[in-house]
Amino acid sequence: MSTTTPERVMTPVYTYPESLADVPTHYCPGCTHGIAHRLVAEVIDELGVRERTVGVASVGCSVFAYRYFACDFAQAAHGRAPAMASGIKHVDPNSVVFTYQGDGDLASIGAAEILHAAVRGDDITVIFLNNAIYGMTGGQMAPTTLIGQRTSSSPQGREVVAHGAPLRMSELLAQVDGAAYVVRRSLHDVVHIKRAKKAIRAAFETQLEGRGFSMVELLSSCPTNWGVTPEAALEYIRDEMLPVFPLGDFKVPSDEPESVTSGGRRTEAAS
Repeated sequence: MSTTTPERVMTPVYTYPESLADVPTHYCPGCTHGIAHRLVAEVIDELGVRERTVGVASVGCSVFAYRYFACDFAQAAHGRAPAMASGIKHVDPNSVVFTYQGDGDLASIGAAEILHAAVRGDDITVIFLNNAIYGMTGGQMAPTTLIGQRTSSSPQGREVVAHGAPLRMSELLAQVDGAAYVVRRSLHDVVHIKRAKKAIRAAFETQLEGRGFSMVELLSSCPTNWGVTPEAALEYIRDEMLPVFPLGDFKVPSDEPESVTSGGRRTEAAS
């Protein structure tokens, strides 16, 4: 009788995406930009479109996005990523074009560019990271900063009378006829990260099907500028950001099966 112990077969539970470059990160500890990068790269791999994908980097913490993706990339001026992406798509309609933008870039200096890209129904996909603050330039108040949130330019906290209310870009862009797919997800825990990936895939599929403009807003953390630990930053998203920026589908194709309608806004179906 043989006493040889059979070799254990190891099944990998995760492999590094081909579309994600294996380089050191410049992001702060606890920042969820890296998670968003991985999700986008996985979707590009799964759809088999890496060789015809072109990304457009914004200005902000994600200014070096082109270092992290193993596909063609362009660097836009501050706020102009949607305009550059639209130009690339019109020059090469067979390309798969996405922008990767933060809230300062997209909702502030680039507000006109993102709005008119949606108005035109440009066949591009926008990945929008909302961490409610300017990250790279020192933690100033952004259009998405919460009421009462302290920043370097609002040390007493954001006030409605002085600064206005937070700008909800998904709700705004969903009203535009050219927008085909506009949703908001979050990166604060595993369940929501999985939902975020499904939304990113749906956004890219919207482009591949020629339906028009698509955007996935992702609630993201910024422990450094929020002045909290990485763990507390995830709790801040859950407890403070979600009530202001509710998750859900604000505009999706009528045949999209992943969500259910509630009160005029499509919300995430229970998993």
